[in-house]
Amino acid sequence: MTTLITNIQQLVGTREKNELLYGAALAQLPCIENAFVLIEDGIIADYGAMYELAIKVPQLPKDIIDAEGQFVLPCWCDSHTHLVFAKSREEEFIDKLKGKTYAEIAAKGGGILNSAARLNETSEDALFLFAWKRLEEISKMGTGAVEIKSGYGLTLDSELKMLRVIKRLKEHSSLSIKATFLGAHTYPQAYKEDHQGYIDLIINEMLPVIAREKLADYIDVFCETGFFSPAEMETICKAGMRYGLKPKLHVNQLNSIAGIASAVDLHAVSVDHLETMTETDITQLRQASASQGMIGTLLPTAAFFLRMNYQPARTLIENNCAIALASDYNPGSSPSGNMNFVVALSCIQMKMLPEEAINAATINGAYAMELQEETGSITVGKKANLIFTRPMPSLAYLPYAFGDNLVDKVMIKGEFI
Repeated sequence: MTTLITNIQQLVGTREKNELLYGAALAQLPCIENAFVLIEDGIIADYGAMYELAIKVPQLPKDIIDAEGQFVLPCWCDSHTHLVFAKSREEEFIDKLKGKTYAEIAAKGGGILNSAARLNETSEDALFLFAWKRLEEISKMGTGAVEIKSGYGLTLDSELKMLRVIKRLKEHSSLSIKATFLGAHTYPQAYKEDHQGYIDLIINEMLPVIAREKLADYIDVFCETGFFSPAEMETICKAGMRYGLKPKLHVNQLNSIAGIASAVDLHAVSVDHLETMTETDITQLRQASASQGMIGTLLPTAAFFLRMNYQPARTLIENNCAIALASDYNPGSSPSGNMNFVVALSCIQMKMLPEEAINAATINGAYAMELQEETGSITVGKKANLIFTRPMPSLAYLPYAFGDNLVDKVMIKGEFI
């Protein structure tokens, strides 16, 4: 099927080739005024200015969409989520408003262990239906590619259940989906005093089944004081890497404990969170961005929800670190997958330019999932995953009017959803 989109007010993120963006390049967002896009069988076949249409598309197709007054962007690439979960945790939200600390909430069974308990009680079919609804919701808000983690199981059966749900989502959804094994999210109660026992369970029992059933693309570890140390993270990741799972890691959310240095040694695809960054951390990330293409994924809605300091986006950009933006969609610290708000918050609170935020949420986000060959920009040969905005005065209006729903419709692989 061939579809032609015409009279686009501004076609955003047009790129002839893929390039991971950092430093000054992150602010470069190529756009075409009064543009068209030609789509064949769900793939971008051509694009350009309307005055080029007669030359580039001499034979007009029957299916023509007039996008007059609309901006068209590549869909968001959300490279860090936990959207497979059994139950929301708004009761903990109330506890926090009343002044209870994370430790106090955890002591009465809250936090990750709360989600794990609920997930253990939930069937795979029910879990799939919950996750499918969330996937539909984020796609309607413009997300076309998403990474989804396990980590709310913390037992062999429940971690496998989560990953099998993600595999079913991959099989049924038109979105591009990557799966990450995060068995090392925290230590379950049964292994609170036996950390090595749980690490052995991950390595000797979980990973072989995950590899055999091809349930994950990546491996993740929550490297943080009171959770997993850099040495433990390295042990777990190296075991996963033997099965072909590349590391994508939680580091530097609360403390700087040499997690980035270990991530560099592991050649991690991305290091995520980064609320707490020292000069040494920034230097290591800058060098790894240049030499390995390692990406620092910033999760501003988690900082917003937890009332934490935001990630030092401007410092990272000025130091030539490659950064992406993601939602961290999860029931405890970021109960939203709205990437439009992520982009707006990045501008408002982290002082990113609109062009920087859009690039970080599209092409750099695609790189953070190794999906840059199929999505993240308006490029011939990539999937026609497109956001059509409502009429607006400029591209900057998108993050400026953060409370408005400016997404008119979303196209995934050439089909409106």
